[in-house]
Amino acid sequence: MLKRFYKAIKEATKGKPLKLRSPRWDNVREYHLEIYPACAACGCLENTQVHHIKPFHIYPELELDRNNLITLCENKETRCHLKIGHLGSWRKINPDVVQNASDFKDNLEKATGS
Repeated sequence: MLKRFYKAIKEATKGKPLKLRSPRWDNVREYHLEIYPACAACGCLENTQVHHIKPFHIYPELELDRNNLITLCENKETRCHLKIGHLGSWRKINPDVVQNASDFKDNLEKATGS
């Protein structure tokens, strides 16, 4: 218990919310990545993250809701999780993340002719 508390404090000092994850989060995350392995914005399959559309520290009831999740990458070139999911700052929330990821993907496909 004390170890989890110190981990939460350490994450809070990095700018992450002081909220402990549900013990079911790892399973929900893994399941989501099995179904949606690619970044919703750039299609990257490496260094993908499961991003909460509505942040779970504000909407704790949506932490495990599959409809509240989107796959975004932390690929060195695109960094979609930071740029699209958090508008360039880990402290920001992007309520339009799904639409912005879709728009980015469409623009990327037009630019590459895919």
